[in-house]
Amino acid sequence: MQRTLIIDALGAQEPCPRITLCGWIRTRRDARDFSFVEINDGSCLTNMQCIVDAGTPAHGALGDCGTGAAIAVAGELVASPGKGQQWEVRAAEITVFGLADPETFPLQKKRHSDEFLRTIAHLRPRTNKYGAAFRIRSEAGAAIHEFFRGRRFAWVHTPVLTGADCEGAGEMFHVTSLKPGVTNTDFFDRPCHLTVSGQLEAEALALGLGRVYTFGPTFRAENSNTPRHAAEFWMVEPEMAFADLEDLMELGESLTRHVAEHVLARCEADLKLFDSFVDKGLLERLKNIAATPFARISYTEAIDILQKSGRAFTFPAVFGTDLQTEHERHLAEEHCKKPVIVYDYPKEIKAFYMRQNDDGKTVAAMDILVPRIGELVGGSQREERLSVLESRIRELGQRAEDYWWYLDLRRFGSVPHAGFGLGFERLLMLLTGITNIRDVIPFPRTPGTLEF
Repeated sequence: MQRTLIIDALGAQEPCPRITLCGWIRTRRDARDFSFVEINDGSCLTNMQCIVDAGTPAHGALGDCGTGAAIAVAGELVASPGKGQQWEVRAAEITVFGLADPETFPLQKKRHSDEFLRTIAHLRPRTNKYGAAFRIRSEAGAAIHEFFRGRRFAWVHTPVLTGADCEGAGEMFHVTSLKPGVTNTDFFDRPCHLTVSGQLEAEALALGLGRVYTFGPTFRAENSNTPRHAAEFWMVEPEMAFADLEDLMELGESLTRHVAEHVLARCEADLKLFDSFVDKGLLERLKNIAATPFARISYTEAIDILQKSGRAFTFPAVFGTDLQTEHERHLAEEHCKKPVIVYDYPKEIKAFYMRQNDDGKTVAAMDILVPRIGELVGGSQREERLSVLESRIRELGQRAEDYWWYLDLRRFGSVPHAGFGLGFERLLMLLTGITNIRDVIPFPRTPGTLEF
């Protein structure tokens, strides 16, 4: 089918005697001599207005089509006399692909709550808000690949099925090929899980390719019903050989600022929608993120700032405990008033693979905290010293034998290296002002939710 996308038709430089557009009817208004029909095909936020003259074959074909119906409109692209947009289409032919019963079609020309739209996740991409959100998601993903290609990182693919627990938390989905009640040998002859991170495998690839990144789904079996957590989400995980914590902080900041700059340039209309109706001040905040260097403070300094803030936090800020969301947001929103990188955390609250600092108390770890979200990025320089890594694994009650191949990376040509994980959905929450992770991923997986 030869057709023109609405985004391209709206950007035309001159009239066109014959153009074909396809889309779903958003609104229809009937007058005595003609009908106004606005259609949208998902390529952009703006609808294309089509004029269908009464008494013509096109009007007859249009029939009773209303909101939600899928049609093709062929006709002339002409200058629009209205102030809303430059072009409109004078319909000569209309083809109806699919009707939408106005009595049962759940999307009408009114604002629907996010809670309601989650119950019809298969239809919400047709709304202005979610169409915009998922276009921004697409552009943000493209910006991530663009950034890493520009720095000569290789895009690698790490396993979804794994026998290792990268985080050591045990909150993993178990995978089996056995039918209920069957107890014979399972497919892999050992416990299998959905991955919580591709980090360990990415480290192996980095220690051969130099610079790599993964960008794919990860899974956490946490029974958490917060606006920031999902059971299935996407992670961006770069790993760099011959790199330290300073290199890592620069990489995380540059990536975040690059994506913000990219969507500001490529998603202007969609961002304006969110700035107007979801999060006033969003555009200005994103411009500041793109243009302004991030703040940097040590964990020790962060605890001191929180303790002297005068704020009555729900969870007191005490050295040796992890920062809570309320602490992270205070540092980013109120104290620094911009994204802040916190580094050198106590080793007791961090994973076994993080490099221990010379003070014996902290590790070379860093988190990037952003306004409204809290933690966006978490990473570290990796422990490259074999004896220290083995000792730390056993100290945490894990078996070094389970990580034999990971330890081999320290036995054979070990080098300083570093990496982080960026939660893609949290990045999208930052970019759109949407406050619930369920609304930046098309089909969210949360406790009790597996409908679509």
